[in-house]
Amino acid sequence: MKNGNSKTILYLDCFSGISGDMFLGAMLDLGLDKEEFLSELTKLPLHDYEVEIKKALKGGITGTDVMVKTHEHHPHRGLKQIYEIIDNSKLKSDVKQKSKEAFYKLAEAEGKVHDKPPEEIHFHEVGAVDSIVDIVGSCILMDMLNPGAVYASPVNVGSGTVNCAHGILPVPAPATIELLKGVPVYAAEESGEFTTPTGALLLTIFVDEFGSMPLGIPEKSGYGLGKAERKSPNVLRAVLLKEYCNTGDIHTNDLEKDKIAILEANVDDMNPELYEGAIESLFQKGALDVFLTPIIMKKTRPGIKITCLCPPDKKQHLAETMLRETATLGVRELVSDRIKLFREIKEINTPLGNLRVKIAKIGDEIIRTTPEYEDMKCLAKNNKMPLLKAYEIVNQFLAG
Repeated sequence: MKNGNSKTILYLDCFSGISGDMFLGAMLDLGLDKEEFLSELTKLPLHDYEVEIKKALKGGITGTDVMVKTHEHHPHRGLKQIYEIIDNSKLKSDVKQKSKEAFYKLAEAEGKVHDKPPEEIHFHEVGAVDSIVDIVGSCILMDMLNPGAVYASPVNVGSGTVNCAHGILPVPAPATIELLKGVPVYAAEESGEFTTPTGALLLTIFVDEFGSMPLGIPEKSGYGLGKAERKSPNVLRAVLLKEYCNTGDIHTNDLEKDKIAILEANVDDMNPELYEGAIESLFQKGALDVFLTPIIMKKTRPGIKITCLCPPDKKQHLAETMLRETATLGVRELVSDRIKLFREIKEINTPLGNLRVKIAKIGDEIIRTTPEYEDMKCLAKNNKMPLLKAYEIVNQFLAG
């Protein structure tokens, strides 16, 4: 669901916290097609519920209020049951995958709170139809918007206590605080549950980075209304920004720009034979590139710096892979802007046969055309010639 429109940035302003219905409202208030959203929801094999979407006023701010109405009384569905609901739906594959990822993260958080494996967790409030619709509906709307990057402000979690299926619990609820590990949070003066477990979950699966609003040109804003009445406006603000990039003589539209995570670890006590397996594992799990750099470490010991480049939404998984499959005790992480040439793959006919080439462009200008290595190996073998000779023939053909 990531790697979408690289020129569009979504910013979530959680000054009054976040919940599932607030997120749905904010996204729809940005102008996403309500009928398309409701049509996609019907692909879930769930019944006896309806979604009410209306404009309303909260704390002097006009926004969208979303309410999922159902007669179901909070059944205790487990992870397997929810997976079956999602798998048996006719939703897009990306939406199914993201929805299942969300529920697994939630099961992990609940499991840590209750000391159980994720597979043994039975969701209470979050297992009910309205919460399933909130989570899957959020994945549908994010698929519809398909932003290139998602940012969020520090999160107002609230304070005090909340009454739930487990009794009276402190705010933020245990599952909420578990999900928000690593996220900047605070509690304003007004008490109450400002951020729900569902809201915290949506932040963990969608947001690339937390902080102040990023550089960009605001295009749209939307407000999702919460249900509780408070002194301050109980709304979630979503802002859609167009990327701003000053690249001199090159127009922004001529280049691609996205975010990339850089993971690094220094290793000086690992069998060199093990690096190949670790690199292969990182690539299999979504790394864009992995490389090794010789370094000199403390006490002049020779070592290796292993660097992994990956999409920001995969950094946690790949950092864990580095910790498990190398001898390092820690991984450094950095999320950075990346400017790229536009790239496309085409198949062409050459004197040696058909092969795929990668074409890199700035706007309409072709910067370079590069033959795919695996195809070149096959051409060299089929034509019974050295690979170097095959490259000479193909590159001469491309240059002509």
